Amino acid sequence: MVLVNAQGIVVLANERVCNLFGYEEGALTGKAVADLIPERFRESHLKLLATYFQAPRVREMGIGMELIGLHADGSEFPVEVSLSPYGETGAVYTLASLRAIKERRATEIRIRHLNRILAMQSRMHALIVRVHDREELFREACRIAVEAGAFTMAWIGLLDTDSSQIQVVASHGERAKEYLRDIEAEVPLSAGPAGMAITENRPVWIQNSELEEPPDTPWHRHGKGFGWSSMATLPLHRAGVPIGALVLYAGEIGAFDEEEERQLIELAANLSFAIDHIEKERKLNYLAYYDVLTGLANRTLFLNRVTHYLRSAVSGRKKLAVFLIDLDRFKNINDSLGQLAGDKLLRQVAKWLTREVGDANLLARLDADHFAVVIPEIGQEDDVALLVEGWMKALRDHPFGVKTATFRISAKVGISMYPEDGSNADTLFKHAEVALKQAKASRNRYLFHTPKMTEMMAGKFVLENQLRQALDKHEFMLHYQPKMNMASGKLTGAEALIRWNDPRTGLVPPGRFTPMLEETGLIYEVGRWALGQAIEDYLRWRRSGLPAVRIAVNVSPLQLRNRHFIGDIERAIGTDSDAAASLELEITEGLIMEDVDYSIATLRAIRAMGVSIAIDDFGTGFSSLSYLSKLPLDTLKIDRTFVSDLTEAPEGLAQVSTIINLAHSLNLKVVAEGVETAEQARLLKMLGCNEMQGFYLSKPLPGNLFESRYLSPYHAG
Repeated sequence: MVLVNAQGIVVLANERVCNLFGYEEGALTGKAVADLIPERFRESHLKLLATYFQAPRVREMGIGMELIGLHADGSEFPVEVSLSPYGETGAVYTLASLRAIKERRATEIRIRHLNRILAMQSRMHALIVRVHDREELFREACRIAVEAGAFTMAWIGLLDTDSSQIQVVASHGERAKEYLRDIEAEVPLSAGPAGMAITENRPVWIQNSELEEPPDTPWHRHGKGFGWSSMATLPLHRAGVPIGALVLYAGEIGAFDEEEERQLIELAANLSFAIDHIEKERKLNYLAYYDVLTGLANRTLFLNRVTHYLRSAVSGRKKLAVFLIDLDRFKNINDSLGQLAGDKLLRQVAKWLTREVGDANLLARLDADHFAVVIPEIGQEDDVALLVEGWMKALRDHPFGVKTATFRISAKVGISMYPEDGSNADTLFKHAEVALKQAKASRNRYLFHTPKMTEMMAGKFVLENQLRQALDKHEFMLHYQPKMNMASGKLTGAEALIRWNDPRTGLVPPGRFTPMLEETGLIYEVGRWALGQAIEDYLRWRRSGLPAVRIAVNVSPLQLRNRHFIGDIERAIGTDSDAAASLELEITEGLIMEDVDYSIATLRAIRAMGVSIAIDDFGTGFSSLSYLSKLPLDTLKIDRTFVSDLTEAPEGLAQVSTIINLAHSLNLKVVAEGVETAEQARLLKMLGCNEMQGFYLSKPLPGNLFESRYLSPYHAG
C-alpha cells in the first residue's frame, strides 16, 4: 500500500511496496511516483494523475488500471492498481494498492499459446481425415500452422536420400518463399536446425535467436530481418524413419513452453501418421492397378484404358485392336534358372515391349508370362498382321541376357478388333483370349478371333468345369493294359491308363479329355491321384495273395517340371515298404529332351528311391546316343509307329532291330507298345524284344477285370 499526495509525491509506502520496486523499507517516502514509472510513460501518467485529483473517486483493482512499474535495477514489470481518495478537504490524498501481475500475465500468454496449438491440432485432425494426397497434406498443414497456430511462418522439407539435401515441399506465411530462397542461396537447409532434427531424430527448439544462434549464421541474420525470434523444428517420420521436418517460426521470445512443446511433438506425430497412411494407401492403389514386377498396368487398369480408348474409337469411327501375348516356354526357363532369373527376364521383356510399342500406357502384364497391348487406332487386318509380324521378328532377333545365358524368345499372340469382335473392353479381352488359346493349341504364331473359335472355346470351358467336377466326385478310374514276356508268354506288368466315367455319357475317350487336363493344369492333380491309386491297387492285390506285378504310370510334362514332383513320389511310396517296387514311371522321350540336365537330376533322385524309369515313345524325340547313355533308365518302350511299320517295309524291320540292339547295349529292357497282330508279335520276338503290350494281347481293362483275368499264378511270371 502507498499513500500519494496531489503533487504525485509518495507520503507513505509499506514494506511490501518497497520490496516490489526493489527498495529498502522507507526508501520510497518523498519520491515522486513518476520515478517509479518508465520514462516513456511519465508524461502521460502525470496528466492522468492531475485529472484524477480534480475528481477523486474509487477505482477497484482490475478495472482498467494496469501500469508498468520500474524496478530499482531498471527492469520493468506489469502492476495492477486500485485507487481510493483519502483525507479531508484541502488535504486530499489517494491511497493506492499495487499488485504485481507478472505471473497472471504469463499464465494468460501461456493459455493463449496453448489455445492456438489446440486450434491447430483440431484443424490438423480434420485435415488428416479429409486429405489423401501428400502434397495437399503438406500445403494445408503449413497454412493451418500460420492461420490457426498464429505462427509467422511454416514450412516442410523432405530429405532427398540420393543427395542428402532437404527439399522444401510446402510453405506458408508472408515472405516465406523469399526467406527460404535467401537461406538456400547461402547454405543448404540440411546444414541448419532442420538437418539436425532429421539426422539426430529429435525436435530442435530455439526460444531466443539473439542468444541461442550465432549472429553470423544465415538463419539468424535472415530470421532477424524477417521478424522471428523463436523456432521449432520437428522431425517427420515414415515407418519410424525420419524423412523430413516441420519448421515453425514465432515473432515473440520464448514462444514454446513445456506443454506447447509436448503438443507440437504430438502434432508432428499425427502428421507423420498421415504421411505413413497416405503412403500405404498409395501402395495399395498401386498394387490394385499395376504389376509390381514390371511397373506395367495390370488387367484391371488395362481394361479401364481400353474402355477409355474405345470412346475415342467410337466417336472417331476408328478401328481398335487388343493383343494378348504368351511367351513360349517361359516356364522352362523359370524352373531351370529359378524365379529370380525368371523375374529378370520378364522385366527385360516388359522394357523391350515398351520400346517396341512406344507407350507404356498401351501395355499390361496380366500374369506370369502373359502381356497385353492395345492399339487405339489401327487399319485393316492386313495392317495388324504386318504389325504383329514385325513384333515377333524383332522379339526373336533380340537377345535377352539372364545370368550367363542368352535367350531368344518367341511368343503366341491372340488378336481381337473393334468393332468386329466386340464393342466393350471385356468382350474384346475375352475374344483375344479365345484367339490366343487357339493359337497355342494349333501352334500358330498368332490368330485373329472368329465366332467359330468362340463357340469351340465355350465348349472347352464347359469341358474344363466338368473335369474339375469329375476330380471332386471321383469319376476318374484306372484301366490296366497287360505287358507280356515274349519268351515265356507270362504277365510281367501293366500300364495304368486314366479313364473318365462321365455319369452323363459313360466312358469318355482319352483323346477328348486328356489334352484339356494338360491345358488347364488339372493333369497335375489327376496324375497325382493316378499315382496313388495305382500303388493302392498293387498293395491291395498283394495283400490278397495275388501275384501282383509292377505297374507303369505315365508322367505328364507338368508333373515332371514341378519342383514338388520328387516329394510327391516320396509321399506316394512312403505308405508301404513294398510300394517303390510296385511302381514304374513312363516319361516320353520328347519331354526328357526339353531339359536334359533337369530331367537327369530328377530321374536319378526318383530311381534312388527304388522306382523304375521307362522312356516312352522312343524314336520320336530326337535324342542323341550321348544323352541316352546318361539317362537313369530301366526300360525303353518302342513307339507304336515303328511297330506298325514292321510288316510294311524292310526299312521298318531294320529300324526296330536297331532300336532293340541299342537298348540292349545300354542294358535296358525293351517293351514294344501298340502290338496288334500275330505277325508283329512274331517279328518282335525274333528281333529279341523283351516284352510287348497292345490290343493283340488285350485292350486296357477296368481293375476288377484285369485282376480276375490276369492276376493268377498261371499268367504271372
